[in-house]
Amino acid sequence: MSTHDSAYKNVFSHPKAVQDLLLGFVHEDWVQQLDYSTLEKVSGSYVSDDLRDREDDIIWRIRIRPGGPAAPAAQGKATGEWLYVYLLLEFQSSNDTYMAVRILTYIGLLYQDLIKSGQTSGRKLPAVFPLVLYNGERPWSAARELEELIEPVPTSLGAYRPRLRYFVLDEGRVSEASLHQADNAIASLVQLERSTSPQEIADVVGQLVYKLQAPQNRELRRALTIWVRRLVLRRFVPEGEIMELEDLPEVHHMISERVESWTQQWLKQGIQQGIQQGMQQGKLEAEAEMLRRLLARRFGPLSPEVLAQINAASAGQIEA
Repeated sequence: MSTHDSAYKNVFSHPKAVQDLLLGFVHEDWVQQLDYSTLEKVSGSYVSDDLRDREDDIIWRIRIRPGGPAAPAAQGKATGEWLYVYLLLEFQSSNDTYMAVRILTYIGLLYQDLIKSGQTSGRKLPAVFPLVLYNGERPWSAARELEELIEPVPTSLGAYRPRLRYFVLDEGRVSEASLHQADNAIASLVQLERSTSPQEIADVVGQLVYKLQAPQNRELRRALTIWVRRLVLRRFVPEGEIMELEDLPEVHHMISERVESWTQQWLKQGIQQGIQQGMQQGKLEAEAEMLRRLLARRFGPLSPEVLAQINAASAGQIEA
């Protein structure tokens, strides 16, 4: 498991994080029909029929309030007998063409586990909401419908194709309005993912401290402290200057004290990298120009195809 996945799973092991994720970013009517006081984390380790273990991502279950428009199947049942929705959180930093197939497999293993453990007791299986958290640089482009991955077939045969859709929270493409939700901790988490300077990190961490100041959020604050320390600060802070702090207020205080020096070092490092890249690019262009002259002197005017090949060549190719 990567450091990113581990830190993310630590955060989403807390019910408020899941509640903020759903209410703040899944704009569908059924989300308002959930009873968030019933959020319960369930096991994510399943064994398929061929005995291969699979460690799944975080799964929660939550009851749907009876009688509402989001729970039509509950009509006719006794009051208080709620349906369950299982939440699958799958963390991604790159596009996965066959994510829909993976989700189908995970849901199948989940259903299999529920049946084997006797939790269904002959009743219908619970609904599943698969949610993919994506923080890659490029927009999510993989098919979100399983049917899109299957070859076209005659209409009558199409009835046998499996159908499944999953939800993607593409953090890099979240709207500005979604980022500025007054009491939503996950909105601040997405802002931190998109932060571009130490000062911006300091400001957003200060917002998190305010949002999570209630005593019942203590463990979530600690989880976010680890997440900020391991993932966010390492993009800007010099190695060895990240202290092992225990709570978000301490992190905010540390960043506020050092933001000026960290910003200067970050800018200096960026300038040095820019100079090095510029020197390398200048050297490459000079070598390419020398090659063009040598070839033209020996073979005459170069064709557009040859010039394009030289312009696209690496330093090693030009030297060869």
